[in-house]
Amino acid sequence: MLCGLAANPALPPELIDRLIALTDIADMAAEAGDASFTDLADSLAGRADLSRPQSLALAARSEGAAVSLAYEGKLTAGDVDPVTRPQAALALLDQGAGRSEWARRFAVDPDAGHRVTLAGCPGLPPDVVETLAADPDLDVVAELALFAPPEVAARLAEHPHTAVRCAVAANEATPPAVLAALLTGDGLPPARWCPDCAPEPGGAAPPDAPHGGDHEAGVQTIRQLALRNPATPTEAVIAFADDPSAVLRWELAARADLPPGTGARLATDPLPGVRGDLAANPAIDEALIRTLATDRVDTVRRDLAHHPRVPLDVLADLARTTRIGPTLLPRIAAASAAEVTALAASPHPAVRMLLAVRRDLPPAIRDALATDPDAKVLAAIAPHPGLPDALLHTMADRHGVRVAGKVAANPDASPALLEELSRREPPARKALREIARHPHATPRALAVCLTDPRARPLAAAHPALPSHIATDLLTDSDDEVAEAAATNPALPRATMDQLIARGEAAHAAAASNAATAARRDSSSVKARHPAK
Repeated sequence: MLCGLAANPALPPELIDRLIALTDIADMAAEAGDASFTDLADSLAGRADLSRPQSLALAARSEGAAVSLAYEGKLTAGDVDPVTRPQAALALLDQGAGRSEWARRFAVDPDAGHRVTLAGCPGLPPDVVETLAADPDLDVVAELALFAPPEVAARLAEHPHTAVRCAVAANEATPPAVLAALLTGDGLPPARWCPDCAPEPGGAAPPDAPHGGDHEAGVQTIRQLALRNPATPTEAVIAFADDPSAVLRWELAARADLPPGTGARLATDPLPGVRGDLAANPAIDEALIRTLATDRVDTVRRDLAHHPRVPLDVLADLARTTRIGPTLLPRIAAASAAEVTALAASPHPAVRMLLAVRRDLPPAIRDALATDPDAKVLAAIAPHPGLPDALLHTMADRHGVRVAGKVAANPDASPALLEELSRREPPARKALREIARHPHATPRALAVCLTDPRARPLAAAHPALPSHIATDLLTDSDDEVAEAAATNPALPRATMDQLIARGEAAHAAAASNAATAARRDSSSVKARHPAK
């Protein structure tokens, strides 16, 4: 409930201060297996209305919150001590707002996790980059390679471990010639070890290595990542169209620089996944689109439907033969006014449904689709803004639960319509969930929503819920409902006060128990080691 209250938009500043004061018990509670106070700090850090003094107070009590506040720009380098708040300092470095002396400190930090985080930060001083490149921990070097500037990435491409080379292959700043070399291995010394080899850097693979010492899996991953990298030269990738590895052909099929001839070869690939990624690739031309439209596999045709330049006649055929679903396709979103008119007049409900998903239709076409005889078309058009209540009522009356949820999701649905939908028999469960989050929901409609397990948490947080009901829900047996009720701005100020008072009592008890345990431990140590 305290976490919910911390996110309550109506929480007064003085109560925010009291909640912040509770978060200093986070470490103690975490040691006891209770994460609630840590969650409280995270919830408070997410508030948009924290004042600067509140941000500083919260950061002083919780490192997790300090990291969040640093990323949100609410802390500066002058607010953070890298010794007591190392993660927050690293967060500032990651945003380019830290200090260079911090980077040098973390580059030799005994905590490898801190060095890994540092290695992913932009704009590091050259001497720090050199230190990290020579780090004994492989994870540090690999993280550096993933974000390194071109000259450093080129050097790390020769690293003897495949994990570092994988990171270089994924780095879009890696020079194209180096990426080409990673694909073929030409011009680079052979890798000496990989994750399947001996764990010690520089060590040779043991005789009984599961991969026989050839690092095949690691080399395969390097090639896969280089093929995925848009900076890899086109001429270096086309040779993989006939590669025995389906994974590599799959990566190639999705490249935006795919030449037509290579695409035509991949269109006959035996793996549907390869043909599917090819079908969705914006680089393919109309001839190849029409070829793939006849593919025997539904998933390939479904991927083709998402192509941004699929001809409308092809898309109409796909809609009739393939389950695409009520999703806004790129080609439908880009349809001209004349094309929209033609699509609305299609004799095929599946085509009209694709158009009905758009939310910027002219009123005449929108209203015409709202009287469509097909329930799938009505369900797609029902959430469209601007539909009159009368049309929404008619839809729900004609098709009941099949469209009621979508009708309730319409942003212009009136309070009266939402109330009427909530009372329908049999209950439209999807409609209740939409009503529970709708800004026009009335107390009467929300009362019905509280009877549905999935709509209940949504209704508990709705600001139109009467304050006495929101207060009662704070003791709900479902924790999700209780927390949602605590976020409700309708909660009375007195109730907020009481919740925080209970938290303060728990805080005091936890602090007292911790102090007692500390004294007991101290006494135990003295008993075992009496002073001479």
